[in-house]
Amino acid sequence: MSQITLVRHGQANTGARDEASYDKLSDLGHQQSRWLGDHLRATGYHYPRVFSGTLTRHVETAQSMGFADSIVQDPRLNEMQYFSLAKALEEQFGEPIPTEREDFADNVVKVFSAWSEGRIAQPYETWSDFQARTQAALQEIAAGEGPALVVTSGGVVGMIMQFCLDLDPKATARIVLATMNSSLHRLYIANGVISPDLFNAVPHLEAQDRRFAQTHL
Repeated sequence: MSQITLVRHGQANTGARDEASYDKLSDLGHQQSRWLGDHLRATGYHYPRVFSGTLTRHVETAQSMGFADSIVQDPRLNEMQYFSLAKALEEQFGEPIPTEREDFADNVVKVFSAWSEGRIAQPYETWSDFQARTQAALQEIAAGEGPALVVTSGGVVGMIMQFCLDLDPKATARIVLATMNSSLHRLYIANGVISPDLFNAVPHLEAQDRRFAQTHL
């Protein structure tokens, strides 16, 4: 039996309203990542294989965790472009892009519903293409030897959970919204079947003086 551990990147630029501005870790994001790397080493976890997406926030997270010299970057592990989809939803259906965090959760569910149902005209990437690339990357990593660590984003974590648990798009959106920065999600592979046995764990942030760092955005 082999294992894959997914990591959502550390906190990024929470004030961003476009993809490029969002794609960098905040100071807290770097600290979350350092704490996570320290926790994995202190508890004896060893990953002979380390993967990440090619986005800056993925690479910065892996580097701050202490994996600067061993990362295999794979663009199939890159996040969905939420801001691009939200802008298209606004232009095509008059659904405003959130300016307050409280409105963000509702908007993500609406984006996922419209995107998965094909109601967003000419998206930068179709829902089925996003599904296909994340599943292909997962299957290739699962076929390799030894435990693997995969640094990616909440949308990819959600899509992988959808694949493993046969979730509908609305449930997938809720998974994405629940996923904390620098959280751990473990999958085990037995007889060719990939199943989750850990979701959204932040053991490196459970101490009372670190709980302020348990962030979603």
